Amino acid sequence: MSSPSSDRPVSALRARMIEDMNVRGFSEKTRNDYIRNVGALAAFLGRSPDTATAEDLRRFQLHQAQTGVRPPSINSAVAALRFFLTVTLDRPDLARRLTVVREPRRLPAVLSVEEVTLLLQATPGPKYKAAFATAYGAGLRVSEVVALKVGDVDSERMLLRVEQAKGRKDRHAMLSPQLLELLRAWWREGRHLGVLLPRGWLFPGRNPLEPLSTRQLNRAVHAAAEAAGIKKRVSPHTRRHSFATHLLEQDTDIRVIQVLLEAETYCPQTPYRGADLLPVPSPLRRERAHCQAIRLPWP
Repeated sequence: MSSPSSDRPVSALRARMIEDMNVRGFSEKTRNDYIRNVGALAAFLGRSPDTATAEDLRRFQLHQAQTGVRPPSINSAVAALRFFLTVTLDRPDLARRLTVVREPRRLPAVLSVEEVTLLLQATPGPKYKAAFATAYGAGLRVSEVVALKVGDVDSERMLLRVEQAKGRKDRHAMLSPQLLELLRAWWREGRHLGVLLPRGWLFPGRNPLEPLSTRQLNRAVHAAAEAAGIKKRVSPHTRRHSFATHLLEQDTDIRVIQVLLEAETYCPQTPYRGADLLPVPSPLRRERAHCQAIRLPWP
């Protein structure tokens, strides 16, 4: 099976699998990942993947383990092959032969408040400073940060609109006064440079018509961490872990933190919480910072 970007003719088998994924509304990234993983099986076998046997699947997974493929990648391949075998080929008997690898659970790296400050200070330019602050101050994933548009900043309600986030769901994230200040500084600079369009991306890439890539943001984070002298392994997702940890250290209810991180996390009402509006201060704050009123989705 050829790669998604190949110009070679699409085989009937690959076309059928793509149709199966489209019917189920899979995202483009998921479709590409699934096609790539099935293509890896075909390359290993040296023949069409629809001829694979149970022994072939066992040898393929053994090959992955022996060549140092990490558990997340192995499990990603398992998900893709199970879909291919169960849905496209209607061979659930073969799909059951695939083994999920148990991943070791490690504590994520978390920055202290002082380290977050150093990282922001070492960040070059208002665009990356605002992007980093958004990842931390609103607890967003890197993919959510780069997908923000200018119109997603609601300064009246003090919220950020996150469209089609993980699970293809819309949600709102908190917007602190300090984050709004940084975003406005970047807005003024971006408008002056002519890279911020009225309905365009909040953090455009080199081409203003395209968003900043997650890879560019990752590189900028690593460069800022090195410049700040931070020895921990830092990535944009570290900001999200730090966001949650710092809220927890402020005695914020852990269930409230779950709601802030994911729109579809529901928490039962407790005798100690009668209102559906809770004041939650963003970790990105200074003295006299106001709390953010976040509406929680319980009845």
